[in-house]
Amino acid sequence: DAQESRGLGDVYKRQEQVVQKIAGIACREVPGVHAMGSAGRRMLSSITDRIPGSTTNVSNGVQVEKGERQCAIDLSVVIEYGYSVVEVANKLRETIIDAVEYGTGLEVVEVNVQVTDVYIQGEDDDDEQHAQAANQHKNTELS
Repeated sequence: DAQESRGLGDVYKRQEQVVQKIAGIACREVPGVHAMGSAGRRMLSSITDRIPGSTTNVSNGVQVEKGERQCAIDLSVVIEYGYSVVEVANKLRETIIDAVEYGTGLEVVEVNVQVTDVYIQGEDDDDEQHAQAANQHKNTELS
């Protein structure tokens, strides 16, 4: 019985991660979303993204509470200046509900969107230069 319980817990945990990934990928498809997660988490991700062989964590900024048939999702996002916070938040809710319900069969009962910052072009020039250099490095490795 103990092994069965541990096995079910593992399956349950994996299902939560699946919901997180689907929601994270869907979130990045919404125009106006610049980044996901808190400032500290984004900084850590930008460092780990530079490590050769590392993978991008698509579930940054996504928290999931999952039951048997339903889930609730909390998002933490940075939007680009010039986009309506209300319109981006509504589009995020719509896109994530569609993607998660289609991909998992779970009913999404709630999507809470927290806008943690507004990105202004040129504000993070140093970060962008580092990201461009890392991408150029990855592209030359692939060539």
